[in-house]
Amino acid sequence: MPTALADGQTAALLTVRQVAELLVCSPRHVYRLSDAGRMPRPVRLGGLIRWQKSEIDAWLAAGCPPARSMPKVG
Repeated sequence: MPTALADGQTAALLTVRQVAELLVCSPRHVYRLSDAGRMPRPVRLGGLIRWQKSEIDAWLAAGCPPARSMPKVG
């Protein structure tokens, strides 16, 4: 689940485990989907890999189409 912040909001960036929980799959499968361009691209912060919650939510709401065919959420 998304990490709760002190003010009750949820984090805007999700870890691979959080994305895997949303998709009900393994973290490795999340990496496979990402590498194949079938889900939104992650954000790289140094050695960390995170996904924008808004992009994952929009992707899920659209029925999980290949990410290359989705308009950029910004």
